[in-house]
Amino acid sequence: MEEGEKRLKQEDCNEDSIGSGILTLTNKRLAFDKTSARIMDFTKRFGDTLLDVELKDVAKTWKEGRLMKKVCFTTVIDGEEKTFKFGVFNTKDWLKNIDAAIEDSKNQ
Repeated sequence: MEEGEKRLKQEDCNEDSIGSGILTLTNKRLAFDKTSARIMDFTKRFGDTLLDVELKDVAKTWKEGRLMKKVCFTTVIDGEEKTFKFGVFNTKDWLKNIDAAIEDSKNQ
């Protein structure tokens, strides 16, 4: 993390196209680190950071789903608009925290 960056929320989750990993919200960005786990010895290892988006680059946020609820956001990466959908436990709280962090980053 950079200087002055604070972790606001972090959760083990699954993204529709990337797979399982850890979603992290800070006061400056959203990041997703790939993980791999072994059931035999209950270990979990961090992999590469597959997604690192500054909050100012998040275009839209929403939640969706009835049974499988997801928190979603759209951003532009390499000139192409991409949508990411994360299966987290409390989508309402995640959405509220992401929107608040984006608003706070705009006011700084």
